[in-house]
Amino acid sequence: MELRPYQQKLINDIKRSFLSGKRSVCAVLPCGGGKSVIAAMIAKGATDKGNRVLFVVHRRELCKQIHDTFVECGVDMGLCEVGMVQTVTRRLDRVEKIHPALIIVDEAHHALANTYTRILNKLGGSLTLGFTATPVRMNDGGLGAVFDELVTSVSTKWLIENDYLSPYKYYSVPVADMSRVKVTRGEYDAAQLSEIMENRNVYGETVKNYRNIADGRKAIAYCVSVESARQTAEEFRQQGYSAESLDGSTPGSERERVMQAFRDGGVTILCNCELFGEGLDVPDVECAILLRKTRSLTLYVQQSMRCMRHQPCKTAVIIDHVGNVFEHDFPDADREWTLEARKRKGKAEAPVKQCGECFAVIPVSAGECPECGCMFPKQARPTGKVIDTELAEITADMLRRKPYSYYRRIKTWGDMETFRLARGYKLFWSLHKALELDIEVPAKYNHLMGMVRGNERSGDNEQDHAGAFAAWQGV
Repeated sequence: MELRPYQQKLINDIKRSFLSGKRSVCAVLPCGGGKSVIAAMIAKGATDKGNRVLFVVHRRELCKQIHDTFVECGVDMGLCEVGMVQTVTRRLDRVEKIHPALIIVDEAHHALANTYTRILNKLGGSLTLGFTATPVRMNDGGLGAVFDELVTSVSTKWLIENDYLSPYKYYSVPVADMSRVKVTRGEYDAAQLSEIMENRNVYGETVKNYRNIADGRKAIAYCVSVESARQTAEEFRQQGYSAESLDGSTPGSERERVMQAFRDGGVTILCNCELFGEGLDVPDVECAILLRKTRSLTLYVQQSMRCMRHQPCKTAVIIDHVGNVFEHDFPDADREWTLEARKRKGKAEAPVKQCGECFAVIPVSAGECPECGCMFPKQARPTGKVIDTELAEITADMLRRKPYSYYRRIKTWGDMETFRLARGYKLFWSLHKALELDIEVPAKYNHLMGMVRGNERSGDNEQDHAGAFAAWQGV
């Protein structure tokens, strides 16, 4: 198989790393860049020399896909085994006897999981090569615990600009209020997310927005639970679309039937829970529907980019119903990768904004929406105690249409107060949010801020101080 120039360069860089004495290398390439083909050509080079290769995947569906790619690329499958990580872990004694010279780990951001480390520790004499688009972990662990060196390649933007990935349009159309979802062990609380998203109104709005934005396009919907995947598919069917749902409990034969129908075009919308975030290669998917809020950059990038495989004249559509883009930025944003452990910082707002007319998500610097032509007026910031009444009314009207999460973009106390008044909140709301965002508060509120800080420590809410607030006459 003829390799693209950037693919050949990555192979050369990987070989150079091994030749320099590194025993474990992590290669980074964006989704859709052709990691499977690169891995196949490296495996072919190993088996051509009579060396054994073990390729480890984390999903059953990927085994056949990888096997077929390896065969097409000329890998000697008598010397190469493709196995699911759970299966390989159970058969470690047998694998150890054949002693693979090279272990290739697909989606290597999983490599710190116990199943993977068990394999790598048992086969410690082998060279290890991992592939991933996002070498980051949800928790504080860095992949440097497993890999000696990081080898990077071209960016997602470069792949789009050079016609190796499709360009995309991004829309964020909220179908539920996600502002109060708790975080449990570093991720949004699954039970609370399910309760919010398993709602008939959510299903109906999802279908309506698909019809308005991407009607008829082959789509994958990423749902928060098995039940929501099934109900979303049912709502699509009731509205006349060919839709199916899959999850981990779906029998293998049924899963294969649905996937084949999806590839062949008999199924237009595939709803799933925790199945097709990684590795799935269906180039004619044109739309990704995000219905699962996540703090994981890896999960977000994998899901949102599943519709960006290149096809001539194709422009992918991403419909984000849960606001992931406001937390993680666009899927092709420039990012710096490292093997080092990184502490998760407080929740940050990405440099993007939303058009209030067509719901397109665009860079925060844009003065005009490229999708509908809506102009974004420059908003004057209020200064001191005097606020022009007409300007305040216009500003308030605009702010009332902003999502609740907009407050996280605010940088000054004056802007926070303008937002609060537009939404009809109490003063204590601004004080709490100023504390959260480290915004300087006027000195006259210092003793109230003392209450707020005590409030945060004790876990009370603003109603507990309503009496003190009402008694204070200086507000």
